[in-house]
Amino acid sequence: MTEDRLAALETRLRQLEDERDIARLMASYGPLVDSGAAEEVAALWEPDGVYDIDEVYLAGREQIRAMVRSSAHQGWIRGGCAHVVGPPHITVDGDEAVAVCHSLMVVHEEGRYVVRRATANHWRLRRGETGWQVTTRTNRILDGRPESPELLATGVRGEETRS
Repeated sequence: MTEDRLAALETRLRQLEDERDIARLMASYGPLVDSGAAEEVAALWEPDGVYDIDEVYLAGREQIRAMVRSSAHQGWIRGGCAHVVGPPHITVDGDEAVAVCHSLMVVHEEGRYVVRRATANHWRLRRGETGWQVTTRTNRILDGRPESPELLATGVRGEETRS
């Protein structure tokens, strides 16, 4: 095997490993937040990372931890809820990445399961010393507003959001 072919294979392997690691990070959000694991949820973000959820803007790990520990969130857990993150489309560029996916918040109400929210998710991530972490996650409800599908389209193109 030539040096060029070996280098090309190493590059392809790194790309696949990066995409796998990012997909695993994203997939861990639902189980962690639904189990109330505030520390582990917050650790998905960089220390000054942002979680921008429509009406809520969380800046930094402490605010993310507080959201998971909040009485409102704990009430969702007690009542039965599932944060389901769909398969991501991931674009890696060196130590930076953009990913998009859909997510659903399913809650147990009156003996049945109901989709409470369906959202467009745009994730910006950065590789650090300990691996990939979220710098910004932007969620917008898919309720017909134009910004929600635009989040998805920009992410599939590997672009940053305008916000």
